[in-house]
Amino acid sequence: MIRNILAIDDSASMREILQAALGGAGYEVTLANDGEDGLEHALAQCFDLVLTDLHMPRMSGLDLIRKLRANPSYLETPILVLTTESDETFKVALRDAGATGWLEKPVDPELLVDLTSALGETRA
Repeated sequence: MIRNILAIDDSASMREILQAALGGAGYEVTLANDGEDGLEHALAQCFDLVLTDLHMPRMSGLDLIRKLRANPSYLETPILVLTTESDETFKVALRDAGATGWLEKPVDPELLVDLTSALGETRA
């Protein structure tokens, strides 16, 4: 079951959308503004789902995924990437790094909540 979500994006407006959509659906959402900030949160507390942007300052989403997957606490945690990229090269790189999946921006908040719910059902 998914209850606690880490949402990482360098865009303040995107963080607000994620907070409104997921928080409004009853999830506990922790926000981070880049990969390094997100990694600090992830190492301090265990999350049921990680949402991350791909292109961010200080640490990319790809590097963040690799670091999380190297941590035993995050071997099975779903990690979704929110990105404007649709190129197959990025999709292969994301899969190879350990991403569970991705959503292209702009993200439909209702779709995000539905996907989060579906991921929670597979983990129950």
